[in-house]
Amino acid sequence: MQMRTIADFPVGAIGLGGMPMSIEGRPDASQAVATIHAALDAGVRHIDTANAYHLLAGEVGHNERLIAEALRAWSGDSSTVLVATKGGHLRPGDGSWTQNGDPAYLKAAAKQSCRDLGVEAIGLYYYHRPDPAVPYADSIGALAELLDAGVIVRAGVSNASVEQIRTANDILGGRLAAVQNQYSPAYRRTQDTLEECGRLGIAFLPWSPLGGIGRAKELGDRFGVFHDVAATHGVSAQQVALAWELAQGPHVIPIPGASRPETILDSLKAADLVLSADELAALDAA
Repeated sequence: MQMRTIADFPVGAIGLGGMPMSIEGRPDASQAVATIHAALDAGVRHIDTANAYHLLAGEVGHNERLIAEALRAWSGDSSTVLVATKGGHLRPGDGSWTQNGDPAYLKAAAKQSCRDLGVEAIGLYYYHRPDPAVPYADSIGALAELLDAGVIVRAGVSNASVEQIRTANDILGGRLAAVQNQYSPAYRRTQDTLEECGRLGIAFLPWSPLGGIGRAKELGDRFGVFHDVAATHGVSAQQVALAWELAQGPHVIPIPGASRPETILDSLKAADLVLSADELAALDAA
């Protein structure tokens, strides 16, 4: 499949989710930068972040600034890396999450994200999570304005339903580039949105593709067939999960989070793991 507006992603791509490097249990900056560099050196060309990926109230944009620092220090060509960020989902600093879909806020947040990332325009910008207090069309209208003004190069939505995906694509004039929804062996309720993105030629990026922070290690225990298939191939259950997600369609780009180089390097091997039709059927049925 040829991606209509996000050709930056080759078929079989895996990105890097930056969230674990900036929230609870985060590593020190040197380890975080080493993790990003390990991913880039191994061929990752997409990094996902958000202004809300931070721990304390006064740290908004922490992960964006961390990624910007890592890219500046990397020996490779950072212009080949697509960095995506998000706005509209907030962390007050007490561990809770809130939403702000006000168009004025989204436009201001995107401009601040440009500054924190050290870029003139954001490669991909998502509306992070629908705000029930603001009409969805109004929030997406802000993305359209950001696109037209050149503040962002591509627009995406996250945590969106099929209806919201269609609405966003219509308001954006067919320019919706990506959808980022939760999807994993443990969470398949967004299968309809994955399939809708395939029909529309829009990239689908599963967040928490291994089940979420702190649960990735349990994947093989919770879903025995993933463990069994992994044992057959001599790989980790996490690799099997990512390979299964890649097999859902060439528009699917998992973005596993990582805070250690060895973790992301293991995940990236999933792109080379070939699962048989029988294995995929068993995993689908798990």
